[in-house]
Amino acid sequence: MLEKVNLNSSVAVYVQIENQVRFAVAAGKLKADDQLPSVRELSERLEVNPNTVSKACRDLEVMGIVYTRRGMGIYIQKGAEARCRSAVRTQVIEKLYEVVGEALAAGFSHKEMGAIADKLCHAGVEPYAIESSLVRSLTKV
Repeated sequence: MLEKVNLNSSVAVYVQIENQVRFAVAAGKLKADDQLPSVRELSERLEVNPNTVSKACRDLEVMGIVYTRRGMGIYIQKGAEARCRSAVRTQVIEKLYEVVGEALAAGFSHKEMGAIADKLCHAGVEPYAIESSLVRSLTKV
């Protein structure tokens, strides 16, 4: 969690950070009152500007996912897990809806889509990972 961002992604870096926190909360990897690494530590770990990390943290606070204790750090808000799980579920379903629609329009069969999804699920795909050899192998048909 919060180990890398993809600077080549079309998704802004601060949004990638926000999403990683939201996904970790939704998955129960981060729980109420867990402390996030400091802005400085995260910016060094992710190799991004501290202002980018600060923007993500401010946005997460506005969303009610984290709270700041002045001089102490940034913590996961009580009740964030349910909010994150609901929001992440909606976000994932919307993306799947779009991708499945495109695949059906392109003539993919249900069986072919299922086989691709199965391979991706079992490969340990990570959010914002740079294109892997698995993706390249699946695109060579």
